[in-house]
Amino acid sequence: MWGRFRKAGGRVADALRTEQKAGEDTRPHNLFEAAATYVTACADDDQARADEAAGWVSPEALSFGVNELACRAVIALARERGESPGAVARDLLGLRAA
Repeated sequence: MWGRFRKAGGRVADALRTEQKAGEDTRPHNLFEAAATYVTACADDDQARADEAAGWVSPEALSFGVNELACRAVIALARERGESPGAVARDLLGLRAA
């Protein structure tokens, strides 16, 4: 029974790991690099590049990185415009002002 838990735990750890695996000769990608490349590829409508970046880290890590990138982008744009982050986010999504 404990062997099954260990095996499942190992799979989870492998999915979350961003370090270089044995036998790989390139440096590992971190989640922020993956998120930046993924978002840029999506903006450029480059599905192949987006798929490649999505493979660099686990789906959970990519989601976290994309979320962090979105937050930082909205904050930076809000400062640049002199508006609240909420107003900028709603404007970017084409929603009416709250």
